Amino acid sequence: MQVHVANAPISYGAFELTVGIDPNVPGAEHVLDEVRAAGYAGIDLGPVGYLGSGATLARRLAERGLGLAGAYLELPFADSDRLAKIVPDLDAMLDTFDAIAGEVSGPPPRPTIADAGSDARRAHPGRSHADHSVGYADEEWEAFATGLRSVVARCRDRGYEPTFHHETGTYVEAPWEIARVLDVSDVGLCLDTGHLFISGGDPIEAFRQWGDRINHVHVKDAVSAVMEQIITADQPTAAIWSREVFPRLGAGDVDVPGILAELRDLDYKGWLVVEQDIMPQTEERFARAAEDQRANRRYLSDRGF
Repeated sequence: MQVHVANAPISYGAFELTVGIDPNVPGAEHVLDEVRAAGYAGIDLGPVGYLGSGATLARRLAERGLGLAGAYLELPFADSDRLAKIVPDLDAMLDTFDAIAGEVSGPPPRPTIADAGSDARRAHPGRSHADHSVGYADEEWEAFATGLRSVVARCRDRGYEPTFHHETGTYVEAPWEIARVLDVSDVGLCLDTGHLFISGGDPIEAFRQWGDRINHVHVKDAVSAVMEQIITADQPTAAIWSREVFPRLGAGDVDVPGILAELRDLDYKGWLVVEQDIMPQTEERFARAAEDQRANRRYLSDRGF
């Protein structure tokens, strides 16, 4: 197998809702050092600029022998006016990819694109698998498909093959919504095992059903009881991170060994990104995140990855 195992800043509590906001967020070089020391081959970008930009980012990655797995961006595909305003952010992501091209190891980074969701969906995550009425209507899916095609084309014109990430709290979280995306486009799928699991899906079945479309994988574990409590209490998407629905690999309810077996069966090639989305509330929890990521890398290494 040609699998390259990466990590992500969000596993250390560094993402859009904490960087520049929480003073306990670890610095970029500290995270990069932790990722290298834990034995990962690469890292996701996190918020544009967090790990550095241009030559600085290329140097920081190259010095540590790290590749860049990709970068995540939510886009309002179904709203053409709003989408046009976000395109500069997509271009900034792709510019960052250009800046490290030829300077770092590993496969090229994936533009990891997701639906932007809405306040209503973020307020009531994990419900659309059972209640299709909260999803897009047919005409909204048509607009979504048009917007998605334009973004995919823009990525390809720049020389990057994108991947679509389903995300809890957006209009593409449940299996039926993922299937609709694959029906209306030719974009590859970033299968996120944790987000699929807490949104009513079975990651093993997903690999078997959509294996020919999967071109990127985010591997997570998840605790179903905590997600059920969030849904019952009608808590918003942020509770998924603050209540730590995603634990260390092997500590939740996802069949991670089964997922690894499916990757072998598919002869999967590319980035396998470990994500353990957290929103730490204390300096101690930020520090413990690094220990979790070392444990996650050992978990995969012990199983041949």
